[in-house]
Amino acid sequence: MPALLAALVLLLAPALAHAQSLMEEAKVLVASYHTELANLDRARDLMERFLKIDPQVDGMILLSRIYFLWGDVRAQTDEEKLQAYERGRAVGKRAVELAPRNPAAHLWYATNTGRWGQTKGVLRSLFLLPTIREELDIVFSLDPKNPSAHALAGNVDLEVPALLGGGVEKAEEHFRKGLKLDPKFTAMRVDLARVLIKKGKFTEARKELRRVLEERGPRNVADWTVKDVKRARELLESIKDKS
Repeated sequence: MPALLAALVLLLAPALAHAQSLMEEAKVLVASYHTELANLDRARDLMERFLKIDPQVDGMILLSRIYFLWGDVRAQTDEEKLQAYERGRAVGKRAVELAPRNPAAHLWYATNTGRWGQTKGVLRSLFLLPTIREELDIVFSLDPKNPSAHALAGNVDLEVPALLGGGVEKAEEHFRKGLKLDPKFTAMRVDLARVLIKKGKFTEARKELRRVLEERGPRNVADWTVKDVKRARELLESIKDKS
């Protein structure tokens, strides 16, 4: 039996090593998608191949994140977005099933679920709200100082009507807590500015948006370059005549 196990290890080792190299390559592509958006296509395809060779949780989490990004910046239609978020949601859910105490698995499952609902329409997707809330509760219980969880929770509260537990005050609380944990989380700073605009605090909103544009060390360079700078500029333009 020991000899058989040793033989199996020798046979599997090259395949597993190849799979690990695919994952490392995918990580590099994701980190550099701002240089070429097609890097997300390549990263997605690599990770789909990876999971066929080595269906490990870390690979599922990465692929779930990739599908979220693909839906955000590569999809051309709502249908393509929904398909991407649904695939990201499915992969994330599988990661949760395999690793119920992994906060990143719960986070990306909830993130894709939330974006799917936002794209579909909040009122048409309220049935998903309990799932998203439950997943966020789990993330906070496992990792109380997770800034990404605050970012997601804030966006949920910003989208969901107050009658259903949402509201701008709750959203602002999450965004401020998240930014205290990670001041260079520029996407969340843009979202805080959205809250301030809703509250009519245009001077404060401009300050936050300018901080995004002037940030020299964003937590995620690719997201900052492709998404956050664009959103910040659009919001600044929308409030240029307001005081």
